[in-house]
Formats: sequence, structure tokens, C-alpha cells
Amino acid sequence: MDEEQKNHLKAYGLTYWVLKNGLESNWLLNYRGGSFLMNYNQNVESECKIRGISYEVLADAKASAILTEISNPEVNMEIVKLEKAPKIAVYSPKNKLPWDDAVTLVLTYAEIPYDIVYDEEVLKGELPKYDWLHLHHEDFTGQYGRFWSAFRTAPWYTEDVKLQEATARKLGYKKVSQMKLAVAKSIRAFCAGGGFLFAMCSGTDSFDIALAAEGTDICESMFDGDGADPNAQSKLDFNQTFAFQNFNIDLNPYNYEFSNIDVTQSRTLQQTEDFFTLFDFSAKWDIIPTILTQNHDKVVKGFMGQTTAFRKSVLKPDVLVMGETKIADEARYIHGEFGKGQWTFYGGHDPEDYQHAIGDPPTDLSLHPNSTGYRLILNNVLFPAAKKKKQKT
Repeated sequence: MDEEQKNHLKAYGLTYWVLKNGLESNWLLNYRGGSFLMNYNQNVESECKIRGISYEVLADAKASAILTEISNPEVNMEIVKLEKAPKIAVYSPKNKLPWDDAVTLVLTYAEIPYDIVYDEEVLKGELPKYDWLHLHHEDFTGQYGRFWSAFRTAPWYTEDVKLQEATARKLGYKKVSQMKLAVAKSIRAFCAGGGFLFAMCSGTDSFDIALAAEGTDICESMFDGDGADPNAQSKLDFNQTFAFQNFNIDLNPYNYEFSNIDVTQSRTLQQTEDFFTLFDFSAKWDIIPTILTQNHDKVVKGFMGQTTAFRKSVLKPDVLVMGETKIADEARYIHGEFGKGQWTFYGGHDPEDYQHAIGDPPTDLSLHPNSTGYRLILNNVLFPAAKKKKQKT
């Protein structure tokens, strides 16, 4: 999985396929970019050829030598057994909206199966069937993505509002914001019970904002028919959130921003200087962040979104920053635990489309088979398959 690999993204799909078929695989953390090692099987080799994945067939002696090298306490490598293919769900609307989601794009390209769930399925209690949940580009505050200012007359926007309001009424809620809060709380319970949550773009900060604002109206009248509570800021409860605290919400409906968690409007970086760096972790002591940062390059191209990156000053003290844009003091890739579960938030919309605009065509991942930014997503997808070891720290 180093620079010799012709298709990093498909390699994750092949590993998932191996696990799905009851075969074993080991993840060799920090060995040649985080390689996968599995017993030889002719069907596996055939799949590698079909999918265009680079591979090597090793003699037993060579494989044993690699494992011995990795087990040396002096080297920053580790062997993690992958036990079974995780069951994956993507929280995504059923109606067509004029943007695509990076996670569904890469799951499809890598040939990793997933189910679509949305508000009805979540509130019916279906999440415990899954190991891993991704939050599609979403607004959990009930403000329809803050698209009202620029797109309130667009057919896709009016149709989305109508569908969301109809669903809320069907499920017994007076407002969409109340329904979305209930969904957010169900997702929080999924994570607390041992699930793995992954979110990108506005699915990150709007999730925490909705949880912090429980019982407080933060939606202006164009979103829910009545005004926001003018004292909403002072009523936020940061004990309810995953990643962020002491942030200031933005109640101006004309602004394409939920709060000061995101830095999109204030950052001054140009595309040519927009990169973020992955941190190095101890593979033998800090296995989880080591898994989540496996890559063939530690420097990743930056990319924007409604939520591009996270202001470090509003991160909770126990949040682990795994990737940062140091010159801008931004956190781009963060992780934490909640109850028995884990979560990862990843800033930006599409790792291979710098400034993805409404209505832009989806990224063709066959043109980016070695994307470092997309690899981070797939690290998270495979993470629940890893055999958990007791933390040494």
C-alpha cells in the first residue's frame, strides 16, 4: 500500500471482500503504507487481477520475516488482525439533491456494500443492526442546510423542505428541527452502545450544535414558522456534544454558516497552499489513531466544504487531532470516544474536488485510484473489522 500500489482504494474493497467470504486478513500498520497480508488463495489473486490491484505473492519465509520485523519493539509498526466485515449504513436522504457524498462515492468505487438509512429508519430503531454509520452532508439543526438565502426558490430546495416537513408530521413532530434532534440523539445512543460514527462536512458541526441546543429554538421563522430564541446562545449545553464546546452559533439566516466551529469564512489559504498533515502515532501503543491515519503520504491535499475545518479553540480537551493545517491552526481530521463507541469527524466535502459547488458532477474516482484523502475514509470503514486490543495508555 505504498507508492507501488496502482489502486489503493480498490485494495480496501478487496480486503472487505476477503473478510466477507470468511477469510482472514492482517493489517500491517506502517509497513509499506499500511499493507494488507492474507493467506494465499487463488480466488483472492483472481480478484486482485480483476480489480486492477497491485499485489505480491510471498514465500512463507518472506512473510515470516516481515512479521518478525514488525514485531520488533524498536520499530513503529504493528500487526492487527481483521476479523469480520463490518455492516455499513449511510444516513442519506432518499430524494435527489444537487450534490454527491464522498463516502458513498468511494464505497461504490471500492465495491464495499452499504445500506441507506434516513430519519424513519433511525427513529424506528434500526441502527443497532449496523457496526458503522456515516452521516451524509446533513443539517441536524432543522435549517435545511442554510441554503434558504441562495436557493429558496430552487425546485430541489422547495421539494426537500416539503419532504422533510411531511416526514416530521408522519413521525409525530411539529417541526423538522424536533425530528432532526431526535435523530441526532438516536445516533448518539448508537455510538454510546458501541457503534462507530463517521461524518464529513456539515454532518459534523450541525450534529453537535443540534445536541447542544436541545430544548432551545435556534431556527428563524423561514425554517420553522416562528422566531429563534434571542437567548439561545446562553442556553447551549456543551455537555451533550461529541467534539465541540464553547462555540458561538450564528442565528443570521442569510449566512451560509451554523457557528464559529467552522473556519471556511475566515480562512485566507489559497488552494496552492492548502494541505494538511497527518500526525504520527505509536503503532504499538496508539493503535486506533495509527489505523485511522494509514496512508502512503502524510501530507494530504486540502479541500473545502460547507464545513471545511474545525477551529481548534472550540475542541473539547479529550478530542484527538489526527490531521491539521498548521499554518492556519486548523484541525481537519479528529477522533474521539463516546460511551462504548468511537467517532471520527473529517472536514470538507470531496477530497478530490477542491471547491465542490451545488450541481457539480460527481467525482470520477477511476481518475483518482491513489487518493490520499479518500484513503482516510476507507481507514474508518475497515476500522470496526480490527480485533480490539487493550489500550496500553
